[in-house]
Amino acid sequence: MATPDFIRTLRASAGHQLLWLPGVTALVFDDEGRVLLHRRSDTRKWSVIGGIPDPGEQPAACAVREVEEETAVRCVVERVVLVQALDPVTYANGDMCQYMDITFRCRAVGGEARVNDDESLEVGWFDVDALPELNEFAQLRIKQAVSDAPTWFDPTGSS
Repeated sequence: MATPDFIRTLRASAGHQLLWLPGVTALVFDDEGRVLLHRRSDTRKWSVIGGIPDPGEQPAACAVREVEEETAVRCVVERVVLVQALDPVTYANGDMCQYMDITFRCRAVGGEARVNDDESLEVGWFDVDALPELNEFAQLRIKQAVSDAPTWFDPTGSS
């Protein structure tokens, strides 16, 4: 994932110390109920689409932007699926980040799914009962996005 310029600027003075950052995840569904995924160029694994809002950018607008930038699919946000503080991450260069993720359910409204930047190796639509191998983060979010039931988390982290 490309590092936004504003984070490079922060890193120039903050070094590798932990940064608390907003993040968004966009779960895009088509008219057939399939979910849009991309195979990331950095990990080579299938994943949901997401990114970091620019300073002042609304999270929902960021989700729409990230989807189009990465996949050429145009979408609209339908609802918030989940808001969750994620565990801290340490990158290979030593940078540490912790994200407050806002996951949105989105509906595709145009464009053809394709690799549209250097962050993806492949892009595709998948039936939710025939997904490629995904991490727990992606599985939980997709499951919640197809459900209308609320998700509750134990604030102590034990659930």
